[in-house]
Amino acid sequence: MGILILYMTSHGCAEKAAKTLKEMLNDEVVLINLKRDSEPDLAAYDTMIIGGSIHAGRIQGRIKKFCERNASLLLEKKLGLFLCCMEEGEKAQKQFEDAFSAELRDHATAMGLFGGEFNFERMNFLEKKIVKKVAKVSESVFKINKKAIDKFASAF
Repeated sequence: MGILILYMTSHGCAEKAAKTLKEMLNDEVVLINLKRDSEPDLAAYDTMIIGGSIHAGRIQGRIKKFCERNASLLLEKKLGLFLCCMEEGEKAQKQFEDAFSAELRDHATAMGLFGGEFNFERMNFLEKKIVKKVAKVSESVFKINKKAIDKFASAF
C-alpha cells in the first residue's frame, strides 16, 4: 500500500507543493487532483496526505467536503494535512484550522503550511482585480516554503 496525496489547486500552487512532497518521499506515491481526477479507492492506501490552497479566505469546498464525507476512514489511516496560503503566523494557522476539522488535525502525523503564490499568469481578469485590491499585489508572487515541505516529509 502506497501513499495517496490528494489535493486541489486552482492556480497550481498546491500542485507544485504536492509534486515537491512526492519527490521528497521515498515511497510509492500517487497524486490525485480533485479538480480534474475522480476520487480513488481510498481502501487501497494506508497513508493519505490531503492538501489545498486558500482562495478568498477558505480552502476549496471540494477538499472540505471530501474530508467531512470520509472523516471516519481518514481517522483509520496515517494522515498528513497541508495548506498553501499567502498568510503567515496566526492568520495562516487560523486558515489551517478552518480548513481541517480538529478531529483530523489531532489525528494527523504531519501538518504543514507550505507558503503560497499569486500566479497572475493563471488567474482570470476578475481574480487579478481582487488580488490587486485585497492583497495589494500587482504582479506574480511565489513563496512556496520548501523547508516546510521537507519538514513535513521527514515526519513520514
